[in-house]
Amino acid sequence: MANAEQFRTCPRTGLQYHKSAESLIKANAVVAVVFLLVGGILAIVMALTRWQAIHLVQADNFYMMLTAHGIDMLIFWIIFFEIAILYFCSSTLLKSRLAAPRVAWAAFALMLIGSVTVNFTVFKGDSTVMMTSYVPLPGHWSFYLGLILFAVGALIGCFIFMGTLVIAKAEKTYEGSIPLVVFGAMTACIIAIFTIASGAIILIPTFLWSAGYISHIDPLMYRTIWWAFGHSSQQINVAAHIAVWYAIAAIVFGAKPMSEKVSRMAFFLYILFLQLASAHHLLSDPGLSVEWKVFNTSYAMYLAVLASMIHGLTIPGAIEVAQREKGFTRGLFEWLRRAPWGNPVFSGMFISLVGFGFLGGITGVMMGTEQLNMIIHNTLYVPGHFHATVVIGTTLAFMSLTYFLVPTLFKRELILPGVAKLQPYVFGIGMALFCLAMMGAGTLGVPRRHWDITFAGAALPYEFPGTALLMIAIMGVAALIAVVGGAMYVLVTVGSILFGKRLDAGTYGRERAVLRMPVVGALTGHGGTAGFAAPGTFVFAMVFLVAFVLYYFVNWKYLSTVWGLS
Repeated sequence: MANAEQFRTCPRTGLQYHKSAESLIKANAVVAVVFLLVGGILAIVMALTRWQAIHLVQADNFYMMLTAHGIDMLIFWIIFFEIAILYFCSSTLLKSRLAAPRVAWAAFALMLIGSVTVNFTVFKGDSTVMMTSYVPLPGHWSFYLGLILFAVGALIGCFIFMGTLVIAKAEKTYEGSIPLVVFGAMTACIIAIFTIASGAIILIPTFLWSAGYISHIDPLMYRTIWWAFGHSSQQINVAAHIAVWYAIAAIVFGAKPMSEKVSRMAFFLYILFLQLASAHHLLSDPGLSVEWKVFNTSYAMYLAVLASMIHGLTIPGAIEVAQREKGFTRGLFEWLRRAPWGNPVFSGMFISLVGFGFLGGITGVMMGTEQLNMIIHNTLYVPGHFHATVVIGTTLAFMSLTYFLVPTLFKRELILPGVAKLQPYVFGIGMALFCLAMMGAGTLGVPRRHWDITFAGAALPYEFPGTALLMIAIMGVAALIAVVGGAMYVLVTVGSILFGKRLDAGTYGRERAVLRMPVVGALTGHGGTAGFAAPGTFVFAMVFLVAFVLYYFVNWKYLSTVWGLS
């Protein structure tokens, strides 16, 4: 019997893996972790170089490694893992065969060839152009070709996900509408198609320009279209990691969304408005109209912010409802105190949610306000913000899901369970301190990407206050703590896959089982609309609102002192 017709039912969760999809999920997840490891090693060099007391490498090596670090972490680690999530959601959660497995392997090969090509070109020293690769600073033509090959492979992966949804619907492998987790993955897929198309629109002519076939690329046009690719890549991450949050709430607690209609509408708002946040990278560009900037950074963006706030309320709310149904009803927060904080699947997810909301979400809205953006534009505040979103939010959520996938997908028991329990805390706390120190230094005006903020030997020297140097030192220490947390994750996951105790895998067969165990039942079921019975979550929402309002208006106060009148 062909692999394409075989399914395996996990005896621990009831999840059913199509054999071809299972192999592809593994391959994409493993390569993702390899790029996370490479990016983490580079992160050590970045931190020890920005730390003025150490200043590890010289400027040329710093910018080369910074280019590789940004691309490996922001693009390759995350998108390889997201493709694995798309295949998992469309095939495993819907008990469907994967559409065109051979094409999916070709897509994986394109992504792998493209990512290796980019890294080879960067480390060769031919393309030190940073993550943004702004023209007219040229990279080698192979740098752009590698990105294009990777993007084409990822785009094919998105279409395979969509094709699998069509197959599942045609073969009636599920009842009613698709589960909310799959709907979130579909949202990420739709945003990814827009994102990759934007990248193709600008990267293909840039590739031809770097190869000498086009004489000129307009810098403003490049920046505007590139950010529809660069920032929207993060919007894929937001939709994907929120889908993971819903999945983990179901896996750990059996939690169902309090109102599927509301949660689905929030994902739909992402499709319509989330990509517009890319405008906040362009607010200092004189070539774009004020009307365009104001619309994109106010009225439209607020609808995307509304969607994120809905998810931030409904996910912990669903957990609270599930916990209260189990009898944890004393006071406002017994449901949270009695949560399984020693389970890294839950603890990583909850730290991800809180860190993304408070550090990433609030600062993102502030940065997206046209006037306030001017305070921190092109300072260390900007990477402080996106490390809160991409690293605390997305990366930690993906790490948490991995601890669930190792036993059910790779059929291995986790090694070093004590290390696994501590890992989300070490990584999350380290990154939170790192982001806060970065944003503090950025508020004091420290520029991003600059190799030496002391400007030693400069013709026009500038001295930052001592507090800025303190923030940089804290940033360096916190980065090392976070790197240790990342190393713990790689150690546990890779060590478990290679040396963990083999678990009962179940057998492959032609039939799709009808067994609905608690995990698969929670993941593929549907929530109700019984009302809001989560008072503890409501209190947290009010704390978030107060923090948001205070921080927002503190920045307006700070702006008023910067723009003094005489």
